[in-house]
Amino acid sequence: MYNLLRQKERRLRILPLGIFLLLFSITAQCQLRDRLNLPDNDDKRYTIGIILMGTQNRFQISQHPQFLATDSVLTSNPITSMGLGIGGMHTLRLSKRFEVRAVFPQLLFVNKTLSYTLKYPESGESTTTTKNVESILLGFPVQLKLKSDRIDNFRVYMFAGAKWEYDLSSKAQEKNAEQFVKLKSSDFGIEAGLGFNFYMRYFILSPELKISNGISNVHSRDPDLKFSNVIDKIQSRQIIFSLIFEG
Repeated sequence: MYNLLRQKERRLRILPLGIFLLLFSITAQCQLRDRLNLPDNDDKRYTIGIILMGTQNRFQISQHPQFLATDSVLTSNPITSMGLGIGGMHTLRLSKRFEVRAVFPQLLFVNKTLSYTLKYPESGESTTTTKNVESILLGFPVQLKLKSDRIDNFRVYMFAGAKWEYDLSSKAQEKNAEQFVKLKSSDFGIEAGLGFNFYMRYFILSPELKISNGISNVHSRDPDLKFSNVIDKIQSRQIIFSLIFEG
């Protein structure tokens, strides 16, 4: 068992090194040629691209005062889950340093989970139970992007902005009574992140990491549902890793 733990620790140490070497090799390949790749790209006023996303999703919950008044639900906690997404990137150049970006359409396929501990489980339930919310999110993020100077075929940038999302699979007024929580269809939030431009021969590859937090309460509380009446607010939390391909 000790040897297995040591091997696991070694793999965890090697992982960041592997990511660094991958990014370094991409940069080195971009700089092998004497000339710049896509030298006129920065002069374009408008560009489009495709974005592929992997997401880490969770709920941020606030307990309702009813939580202290009931003894049927002892705990309610969010669990982190994964998701996938795809979108179209639209970029408008404002100046040498600044750009405005919009991702539309953006589709995220996410699954968010809540774990409950019950004092009096019903027939067929265990003391600890998990409930899943599967969502298809149609989003419209808008961001302001700040770019560094281009170094050969490499550039660093950061960005911040706001997003609006509509859950295509969640309508609070049409939820059945068997559902454990009712969620509103619309969500509004803020996001910020960091990315890198690698100028390839025919396109720009941009790995990007961002944090996206919902600031509106998406919970439509139903006092008749035991899993819903103990929760006051539910807000979305996401960490998104993206690969952007731009021409």
